[in-house]
Formats: sequence, structure tokens, C-alpha cells
Amino acid sequence: MEYFPAPLEKLVEQFAKLPGIGGKSAQRLAFYVLGLSQSEAQEFAQAILDAKQNVTCCPICQNLTAGGVCSICASQKRDASIVCVVADPRDVIAIERAREFNGRYHVLHGVISPMNHIGPDDLQIKSLLDRVGQGEIKEVIMATNPDTEGEATAMYIARLLRPFGVKVTRLAYGIPVGGHLEFADDATLMRALEGRREI
Repeated sequence: MEYFPAPLEKLVEQFAKLPGIGGKSAQRLAFYVLGLSQSEAQEFAQAILDAKQNVTCCPICQNLTAGGVCSICASQKRDASIVCVVADPRDVIAIERAREFNGRYHVLHGVISPMNHIGPDDLQIKSLLDRVGQGEIKEVIMATNPDTEGEATAMYIARLLRPFGVKVTRLAYGIPVGGHLEFADDATLMRALEGRREI
């Protein structure tokens, strides 16, 4: 038995396909959209279409841009000799929020994950090797997540970069600021001890 008219049911189904949106949230969003005025609904739909048509990948770093080279790669103020490799465009935003990194980025658009049938050829690894091969890059910072797939991807890329003679580093991890040692797991404590530095 259908509770909603078919067009509304279809709208709920589309919202439910979004990550982190369950059935109730999908219904709430669909009813919100129904409550929009005609012009607001068209503006909402047009924003989706515009983003889909106009957002592309930067030809240099593979980050998202509105066409052409992204603002980070185009900036003369950024250090082109240091490249931070991340799995996802959202990771660029996270690192930029810290306002500590002044180099450039390379976005892989995923990590190696055999369980999800994602191999090295599915990622932007070749374009990274091409960039490093040009000789301007002196250090590559591997900033993939510290999980199994992120670690495997970092190790795989580090092995590929070895012949280029560039410095390959990994983001440090350990005890978070405000955390307590008693709640840290063994792996986190081990990483914190390995990554210790002089004060």
C-alpha cells in the first residue's frame, strides 16, 4: 500500500540514496522540498544541476574546481615542492582549516580496497607519479586515514615513489588533544610513542 503519491515516493527514494540519510530523514527532506515555493524549488534543482555540470577535477591535483586549475594550484604563495596526498576532496578542506600547511595537494579519490573492488588503477596514482616525475616536488606527505585501507594505500604509493628519490612522510598520529591515556587503544599508544618529538 502506497502512503504517498508516486512523485513524492520517488523524491523520498532519491533522498534515501544519500549517505547518512535514513527513511525518516528522507521523508522529512522530501516534505521540506514540497513546502518550498516554485522559485525556491527551481533554484534548489538548478543548484544540483549546475554543480553536476560545472564542478570538475583540477588537471594538476585532482581536487574539485569550477573548471580549469584550482585556486590552490594556481596560487604563487603555495610551496609547490611539498605535496600532501589525501584520499578525498573533503580531506583538503579539513587540512586547510588548520591553516598550517602551505604546500599543494593531490587527491586520490579513494583508497585501495580489495573488499570494495578498488585497486590502484581506480585511483589518481598515475597522475601523482607524473607530477613527481617532473622533478619539482621534494616531499610527499601521505595523509590518508590511519585505517587498513589508508595504510595500505600509503605504503603502496611510498613504494612507487622510492625510485624518484623524494622524501615521503606520513602524518603523525597518537593521543588527541584533550584525550586521556587510559582510554587510548594499544595501536594509538604505540603510534604516539613512535611519533614522539623533542620539546
